[in-house]
Amino acid sequence: MPIAVASSSYPLLNAFWTMLEFFLWVIWIWVLIMVFLDIFRSRDLSGVAKALWFVFVLVIPLFGVLAYLIARGGSMHERSARWAQAEDEEFRADAQAGSPGAPASPADQLVTLADLRDRGVISAGEFEREKAKVLA
Repeated sequence: MPIAVASSSYPLLNAFWTMLEFFLWVIWIWVLIMVFLDIFRSRDLSGVAKALWFVFVLVIPLFGVLAYLIARGGSMHERSARWAQAEDEEFRADAQAGSPGAPASPADQLVTLADLRDRGVISAGEFEREKAKVLA
């Protein structure tokens, strides 16, 4: 019995094979994207080296990715971790500087209290109590 006939008599095997091919394709696309991201994020490569790696991976994808992973794959995680840490620090700095919940300086708090008093939102007595808390 030929193999083609035997495999078509097992529809579950065909479904498994199709799912395996699909997941291998997704993994291949993911690896390709990660290599391209690493090429462009690398600060230790010059522009010419980045262009050459990009063309090599684009023109001959299988060998290009394998060559890149052999040549520079050991430090891909380190570069990715450094990039993620820098992004996290930048985000935290932006969030802390611009968030309304960030602690304001006493001068900023007094300006806000004076503005509230001038608009009539708080009374002069409330202003004095809050001013004493800020200055304490």
